[in-house]
Amino acid sequence: MPTNQRTAIVTGAARGIGAALAQRLAAEEYAVAAVDLSAEACEETVSSITDAGGTAQAYAADVADEGSVTQLVETITSDFGAPTVLINNAGVLRDNLLFKMSTDDWDTVMNVHLRGHFLMSRAVQGHMRDAGFGRIVNISSTSALGNRGQANYASAKAGIQGFTKTLAIELGKYGTTVNAIAPGLIETAMTKATAERMGIPYETFVEKAAEQIPVARTGKPEDIAAAAAFFIREDAGFVNGQVLYVAGGPRT
Repeated sequence: MPTNQRTAIVTGAARGIGAALAQRLAAEEYAVAAVDLSAEACEETVSSITDAGGTAQAYAADVADEGSVTQLVETITSDFGAPTVLINNAGVLRDNLLFKMSTDDWDTVMNVHLRGHFLMSRAVQGHMRDAGFGRIVNISSTSALGNRGQANYASAKAGIQGFTKTLAIELGKYGTTVNAIAPGLIETAMTKATAERMGIPYETFVEKAAEQIPVARTGKPEDIAAAAAFFIREDAGFVNGQVLYVAGGPRT
């Protein structure tokens, strides 16, 4: 049933950064549509929100599939009302050195990240325009600056930054801001996968990384959620087309 709450969509909401984003938006009193490849994968996220008194529902969608995205947004609009906040967080890793990287590995990463951000943003922008208010937050990465073994991921994340700045120009006059967050090393399952790829024990990987970060620690998913909470605020309407590196220190 539609509510008087504003509706927010978070993709890749099953775990890690996505789960923290969904929980934070619910705490900001949004009705949250938690999206992942399977609705079952988001049940823990949804339960954590509803147990705390928030409003959330799990949805299944492939963000790289046009039909799936169209159906998703239609269903969410019917259930909760038109979405005015979108957090494009869904992502995958297919790391390898260039000479070992398959075409499928390249295409999969590009499709989930760039195509997914495009399809989701295009599907919701009309609702935001009609409402005269919208907030899109895209999740990039410090890998956009280049990272060994991540030619596909780095290219996709850099592309997201260009996509963000372009949408900010196109949608700003309709009351919709578009910004990006570029996380540094955040303690998630994807970070563990990177450590495994490099053959380094996860605890050692995190410890060594923290030594290179000015604030002397690695990030938590909640650090990214805090940044997103700022971008979606109504009084943040003059902040548009920005890429915020949430990495414990300057990266550019």
